[in-house]
Amino acid sequence: MEELTTLYIDKERHKFSAAHFTIFSATERERLHGHNYSVSARIVAPMGPNGFAADYNLYKSRLAALCEELDEYLLLAGESPYQQVEEEGACYRVRFADQEMRFLRSDTLVLPIRNATVEEFSRYLLQRLQRLSAADDLREIELCVASGPGQKGCATWRAAQGQPG
Repeated sequence: MEELTTLYIDKERHKFSAAHFTIFSATERERLHGHNYSVSARIVAPMGPNGFAADYNLYKSRLAALCEELDEYLLLAGESPYQQVEEEGACYRVRFADQEMRFLRSDTLVLPIRNATVEEFSRYLLQRLQRLSAADDLREIELCVASGPGQKGCATWRAAQGQPG
């Protein structure tokens, strides 16, 4: 019978600072503001013959790289049904309700998410981590993004029954 073990990775360096606004409806959104987000992961993998389940250093490096990609950007939801994002020269033009905003493209990332929330950030980062880890023998990954103490969203991936990650 396969022996599974769980690794938890929650390091101080797994963080990113970003600006965003959450969209609540077709006419209501938050004001632009920022957070210092932290990222953590829970990884379930089979115990190897050498007493290791997965390489901590590998996953710490992968999480750090994912955080670095988002650090110090404005994050926009590219798949929101309530806003339109268009490239316009050196800027993104964002239309929401009766508002029009422009943000420098060099300072902005348009992500394939529906809203700029910790739930969507966790889902996005989990998909990225899962792609990086596709060849690894994992059973489950849970990735969490916190916008402050006591407030986080998590997304979980599980290998199909009988199929290693």
